[in-house]
Amino acid sequence: MPEKHFPTTRLEAFTDGVLAIVLTIMVLELKVPHENGMAGLLSIAPMLFIYLLSFCFGGIYWVNHHYLIRRIERCDHRVLYANLLFLFAASLLPFLTAYVIEKESDSFSVSIYAASMIFTALTFFLLRLAVERLLRSEGRLIPSDVATQRKHMASLALYGAAVPLAHFHSYIALGLITLVTIIWIMPTASTEHCPPDVLHE
Repeated sequence: MPEKHFPTTRLEAFTDGVLAIVLTIMVLELKVPHENGMAGLLSIAPMLFIYLLSFCFGGIYWVNHHYLIRRIERCDHRVLYANLLFLFAASLLPFLTAYVIEKESDSFSVSIYAASMIFTALTFFLLRLAVERLLRSEGRLIPSDVATQRKHMASLALYGAAVPLAHFHSYIALGLITLVTIIWIMPTASTEHCPPDVLHE
């Protein structure tokens, strides 16, 4: 019995909607400072940093999800369920961001935050493998797919290091998470890693 395949349009639309909500509701955790002027803004600078870090984290996944899914015209059950698992992980981001802000980036909250990064990265890696399985069956895998997998594994290792590191110095652990974010932003901002069909749309 042949495997069923489905158009990717609903998957993209649903994912866009969920990620848009996730990125939007995070800003609700930012509170107006009691102090006036620059002193007030400086007092909430750590909160703004955590919000920015989480927003970039979610935004990078949205961009990479777009590039990944646009490479296939139809998806199978593996892609659908992997995508749902990824969205579940991503939907936890507002809560975990609020948790870190509320606990003022203490060791435990940052370690949980880093652990959530691992979980989300793993779910997206599963989605990538599901999509690449379809690309492989069509003979459309490209050399950068292997390089991206290696970078994904390196990111998991850095997130993993941030978990125990947070118990010694939470801000260094946040710096390590920020480094991973920067690593992913650089290629994302360039078109050299985009598939040809994405470049010419």
